[in-house]
Amino acid sequence: MKTKHWPTRWFIGLLGLLLSTLLYADDATLIRLYRQGAEGVQVQGQGEVIRLLADDLKGRRHQRFILALSSGQTLLVAHNIDLAPSIDHLAIGDKVSFYGEYTWNRRGGIIHWTHHDPDGRHPDGWLEHDGKRYQ
Repeated sequence: MKTKHWPTRWFIGLLGLLLSTLLYADDATLIRLYRQGAEGVQVQGQGEVIRLLADDLKGRRHQRFILALSSGQTLLVAHNIDLAPSIDHLAIGDKVSFYGEYTWNRRGGIIHWTHHDPDGRHPDGWLEHDGKRYQ
C-alpha cells in the first residue's frame, strides 16, 4: 500500500526542489547584478518587507520600503505613486513580489519602474502584495 504513494511524494519533492531552485536563481541574479554594479536591468523577484520608509513627496511621488531577499540582500523599492496606486496596509514582515528595473546602490540596489509606462517606451513593471497587483 505504501508504494502507491511513492510517485506522488517523489513528484512533490521534485517540484519543491525545482521551485526553490528558481527562487534561488532570482536571488543569484540580483546578487550578481549587485556585484557587477549593474544599472537598468529588468528583474523579477520576491522579498520580505523589513522597513517602511516615508513616502518621497518631492517631484514625482514614490512609496518607499526595503525588502530583504532570501539571500539576505536588501533592496529599496521606489514605487511611483503618481502613476500607480500605493500598496495599502503594507507592514513589516509582508511578502512583496516585484517586476521592475534594478539599479545598483551600495546597500543592495533599488527597484523602480514598478508601474506602467504611459509613454510605452519602457517595460511595464508591477508589485504584488496580498493577492493584488499594483501597476
